[in-house]
Amino acid sequence: MAHLLIGNDDGIFALGVRALADSLAAAGHTVTVVCPDRERSATGHGLTLHQPIRAQAIEGLFSPAVRAWSCSGTPSDCIKLALHALLDDRPDYVLSGINHGPNLGTDVLYSGTVSAAMEGAIEGITGIAFSLASFGSFDFSAAAAFAQSLVAPGGLPEFPEPTLLNINIPALPAAQIAGVTIARQGLRRYIEQFEQRVDPRGKHYYWLAGEAIEDIEQPDHLHLPDEVPTDVCAIRDRYITVVPLQFDLTAASSLIYLRALGGLSGPTAAAESPI
Repeated sequence: MAHLLIGNDDGIFALGVRALADSLAAAGHTVTVVCPDRERSATGHGLTLHQPIRAQAIEGLFSPAVRAWSCSGTPSDCIKLALHALLDDRPDYVLSGINHGPNLGTDVLYSGTVSAAMEGAIEGITGIAFSLASFGSFDFSAAAAFAQSLVAPGGLPEFPEPTLLNINIPALPAAQIAGVTIARQGLRRYIEQFEQRVDPRGKHYYWLAGEAIEDIEQPDHLHLPDEVPTDVCAIRDRYITVVPLQFDLTAASSLIYLRALGGLSGPTAAAESPI
């Protein structure tokens, strides 16, 4: 059985993390939960640098087999604190979720759920982010069962290096899920709406509002076979989507293009760049 560190961005009281932690503990794994003390969705990979981080042991919320802490910091803070201050032993996997809502396409750039799992990968530990692809459903059983199958012996291959997986599960009974597919990151464009409001002192402020989303069909990926679907399309077809991600954001095609041009024009760029 594995030693599992679990974080999230929905907070320590979220149903998703409770379903994940309790089901994995029931399967015999050693489970440690370190989550934000409140919802910290869409905080990305932010860290707390200018104020203290506080952690408090939590009793009675999870299965008695689960050790749990709430943390005043961000999702990434939680994983860093766990790995370097709270845990005696290094975990086998860093899991995050189960998030209440999808993390598809460009959502991963803002997602605290993905960032918590990414923190594991940065530390040299395979990280897996789990998200239920619905805000309206509160049934995390199929997602928890899939997570349980992944971390069971033989559930994951022996990766040549620590890996980051972003997994979205349709909000359907297990029997209605079409299957599991390895996908690539798609593209979701949010139509931003800022609602202007007035506070009790008569000053204006803005609230990011609106749920209008445009799911965009992407062209073929430069480095991947044509048949690899996007997560946005595959989740629509009732598949569990598994997308391997990386924290190296280097744009290979742009780098090759710039080198072929001989670098950037302009005296500053020429003086500073060896390409």
